[in-house]
Parts: sequence; structure tokens; C-alpha cells
Amino acid sequence: MSEQWSWTYADASGAPVTGAPTSEPTFPTQSDAESWFGEVWRELAEAGVASVTLHRDGAVVYGPMSLDAAP
Repeated sequence: MSEQWSWTYADASGAPVTGAPTSEPTFPTQSDAESWFGEVWRELAEAGVASVTLHRDGAVVYGPMSLDAAP
């Protein structure tokens, strides 16, 4: 059975964000998931996503990770 990597999104209060402008795809590897995130994080932030959490087969790998840009 292959692994499934995915992201979940939260707003500033920690509530789940749904309906973000990008879908919530699954990925075959952590690298694929992180590469995708690197391409869309600004779009997610503009849609009200304040933090993201990476999951492998439903279990948290890391996060929540803030989308606040470093100064």
C-alpha cells in the first residue's frame, strides 16, 4: 500500500479552512507535497489560510506551520 501525503489548512483562530482556491490534493511522497506547497503557499495565505499541517496517511507529520512571511 502506498503512502498518501496531504495538507490541511487553518485560519488565524485555528479553525479549518475549506474552499481554499486550490484543491486539497494528495501526494505520493513528502517531497512532492512540500514542492507543491512551495508553489501555492502565497495563494493559500491570500485565501485566509494562516497555517498548514502536513499529514501522512492521516497522521500529523508536522505543523501547524505559520504562513506569515518572514520580514
